[in-house]
Amino acid sequence: MADTGYLLGLDIGSSSIKASLLDIESQQLAASSTSPQTELDIISPQAGFAEQAPETWWKHVLLAIGMLRSDPSVDLKRVRAIGIAYQMHGLVMVDKKGAPVANAIIWCDSRAVDIGNRAFEEIGQHKCIERLLNSPGNFTASKLAWVKNNEPGTYARIHKVMLPGDYIAMKLTGDITTTQSGLSEGIMWDYKHHRLADFLFDYFDLNYEVVPSIVPCFGIQGTVMVGAASDLGIPAGIPVSYRAGDQPNNALSLYVLNPGEVAATAGTSGVVYGVADTPAADPAFRVNTFAHVNYTERSPRYGVLLCVNGAGILNRWLKQNLCVTGSESMTYEQMNAEAQKVAPGSDGLQVFPYGNGAERTLENANVHASLCGLDFSVHSRGHLLRAAQEGIVFALRFGLDILRTTGVSVKTVRAGHANMFRSGLFAEVFATVCNADLELCNTDGAAGAARGAGMGAGIYRSAQEAFKSLAITRRVSPNPKLAGTYADCYATWLDKLQTARSLSRSVKTMKQAVLD
Repeated sequence: MADTGYLLGLDIGSSSIKASLLDIESQQLAASSTSPQTELDIISPQAGFAEQAPETWWKHVLLAIGMLRSDPSVDLKRVRAIGIAYQMHGLVMVDKKGAPVANAIIWCDSRAVDIGNRAFEEIGQHKCIERLLNSPGNFTASKLAWVKNNEPGTYARIHKVMLPGDYIAMKLTGDITTTQSGLSEGIMWDYKHHRLADFLFDYFDLNYEVVPSIVPCFGIQGTVMVGAASDLGIPAGIPVSYRAGDQPNNALSLYVLNPGEVAATAGTSGVVYGVADTPAADPAFRVNTFAHVNYTERSPRYGVLLCVNGAGILNRWLKQNLCVTGSESMTYEQMNAEAQKVAPGSDGLQVFPYGNGAERTLENANVHASLCGLDFSVHSRGHLLRAAQEGIVFALRFGLDILRTTGVSVKTVRAGHANMFRSGLFAEVFATVCNADLELCNTDGAAGAARGAGMGAGIYRSAQEAFKSLAITRRVSPNPKLAGTYADCYATWLDKLQTARSLSRSVKTMKQAVLD
């Protein structure tokens, strides 16, 4: 090992900013912090819109690192490199001074669905599959096209567009850059010709010049400026040496890098992410394919991702609205304990966790969250808490079945022992319903970004060296005693979902007829 000291990992989420210090030699977490202590606000000026101010992310980076600086057991002057993980698919727009020209349009915003769907139809399915591996859908390029079409004054002020992690890297280094993996998550990358998807930019009539220069996911992406170093209390000149979206980074943090390996997370959203070495695409684009962090032209690695927007955010909603006594909310541990008292299947109560925008697994439909089977004489709050966890797992299982059709093998899934996977109930339901062994590891996105920084800076010579200390803290296997019960519950849930989707399509058709 070429160095001692710390690696700093930043995880720029839509709920909070987390900072972790990893000791280079022991690979143990030296300190971590989160800001704010409650979830960040999401600005929703109208239905389907979801925005955040990029300056808010930077403010909480400063606060989170300030918490680390106040820890007497660590010395931030020993930080040797920085890695950044970030919420995917966001659109950050800045002027020539690097100042945002508007709020960032974040991942769960659904304003660009129709624009992306129309592009898919007019460009052609075959061309999109062959060159983008995805429909333009509701991703970053389509969001930029929405700005151009609907807010031309804002669009005219744009110097560069970035993803959220690119913005934080700019605040640290002064350099405006992005990555190939980042461009792929924005549906801006042409896999056939290994370049910017110029044909999509031409279709949307977007200016190529707004795209930053490309740096590798692992490598020296820039060095920390004197001003940023002074504000943060870290050395000037150290490299930002790793950057990736939260789900590719989550896979990295779990040492999921090779074909057949699968990672999961259940934070604000629920995600399963499988790695493949062949470019597979779902014809309906209910799951999406991106360049993984270790993708190269000679050795391609694709991340096939399914996302359920409503996972932890549903649990949070229940906590804030139904689990409050006076001014005090129940803890998540208390909520899990109450849910655990209810029998599997929640006595017929079922929850559909689709209340956080358009859902990719439902072909970008927004069917909204709902309850089904509520009986006032039978069901209690505990039933609802358990049914919510079961409903999130059923939604993930629905996506997993699609993922499997692309050729991703799902036998063992690895996840961080965090967020909803901290619930023993959730972990058991997940393993049983998805018929997969679950391995839980004591790591998270910020720690993964720190390890990635060590790899990118050459401090660790290989991924194997960087992850030699990663340990599986718990294994959860499918419960054969509950398999039949959950198979029946899932079949019922699936029938009701199809009914809800049909109703949603009928309502949309009727609304369009009225508008026409």
